[in-house]
Amino acid sequence: MNKDRIEGSTTKVVGSIKETVGKALGDAKLEAEGRIDVAKGKLQNATGGLKDALKK
Repeated sequence: MNKDRIEGSTTKVVGSIKETVGKALGDAKLEAEGRIDVAKGKLQNATGGLKDALKK
């Protein structure tokens, strides 16, 4: 497993938490940051998956 996949998954989870807390508190900025982190995490995870596939 590539370190990009691990970091991507972590970023995605943190983003989901931020988004949920932002919704609960009515903080649009925190909610938006969470959505951005989720997207970054998905992209980083996909990049790590591609790197893993190319190694094989």
